[in-house]
Amino acid sequence: MKIKENIIRPSKRLGEVKEYYFSVKLREIAEMNKAGKNVLNLGIGSPDLPPHPSVINALQQFSVSEKNHAYQSYKGIPELRFAFTKWYQKFFHVNLNPDYEILPLIGSKEGIMHISMGFLNTGDEVLVPNPGYPAYAAVTKLAGGISRYFDLKLSNNWLPDLEKLEKQDLSNVKIMWVNYPNMPTGSTADLSFFKKLIEFGKRNRILIINDNPYAFILNNRPTSILEIEGAMETAMELNSLSKAQNMAGWRVGVLSGKKEFIDTVLRFKSNMDSGMFKPVQLAAVQALNLEQDWYDDLNNIYKKRQALVFKIMDILNAEYDKNQKGMFVWAEIPEQYKDAFELSDHILYHKNVFITPGGIFGNNGNNYIRISLCSPLEIFEEAINRIKN
Repeated sequence: MKIKENIIRPSKRLGEVKEYYFSVKLREIAEMNKAGKNVLNLGIGSPDLPPHPSVINALQQFSVSEKNHAYQSYKGIPELRFAFTKWYQKFFHVNLNPDYEILPLIGSKEGIMHISMGFLNTGDEVLVPNPGYPAYAAVTKLAGGISRYFDLKLSNNWLPDLEKLEKQDLSNVKIMWVNYPNMPTGSTADLSFFKKLIEFGKRNRILIINDNPYAFILNNRPTSILEIEGAMETAMELNSLSKAQNMAGWRVGVLSGKKEFIDTVLRFKSNMDSGMFKPVQLAAVQALNLEQDWYDDLNNIYKKRQALVFKIMDILNAEYDKNQKGMFVWAEIPEQYKDAFELSDHILYHKNVFITPGGIFGNNGNNYIRISLCSPLEIFEEAINRIKN
């Protein structure tokens, strides 16, 4: 009798999906800190500021009630769906039906998985930006799809070249991921581009997903792809309270789109979780009701931080656009370095400062670095001193 090899192997589904870059790097930084290096981490976009006090008070208040600890609806409580529709109408001028065009999520990252699992069949192709958020390609792989990368380049203001794309065979493409304001480049897309993108999606029967968590950060005019007439025929949008409401660890996001698309995603989602903690949802309602002055105050803080990050980039002789949006600064490295990984490692091992190499977002980012704005001013000042010296 053949003896079965005593090894439990991971599923083939994981394939070439690797551990997230930041997960690996954070372990390395933790080891350096144990050795007394005191590394300044300027890499990850995790907001260090708290939510508005009224949001925290709401969580405390609603957590006391004995009735708020049961399982909740997979679609989110009505109050939260209604708050999201008000928020979209007020800031994006988009009218949505709270009953079937809004789906609250346990963070928008889970929405990337739910959308992919809900729509992709094995072998379906997905248009993924290069550079772009690594999760788009990773989730495509997990769902059995095939990533087809499209270039984002400075020469085209980090927008996809739709004419070039349309010259290709797109018959097997099911989904296209876009992300404006863009991460990692900080570029924006105006409504005229979104109009062209919607027309492109309709012509080629592609589901366009705009991942939009940075809409409010250093951006005076938050924009939604759903503002375009007829957009919901071919597009959906992800949004999040992680960035502009400082609620990253609370895990509250939303998916907006037409009923048929939402229902498809819900069929998958309802098999993956048992709803979101009700006091978190009620606190999110409070966060969505915050007025413009909340966003203005938050952006005043980010502007001061951004000015110091520009100084770091100047010391490194890196070139950048002062008008970029979002909670990062993206800059092109000087020619003396082979790529951004070399520069990032040099700064980490010689100056004990971690900055993100743009190559983790795709090879079009190989000659770029990214610094997060999610640290107090004194951290950036210390980083300036270390790198300058």
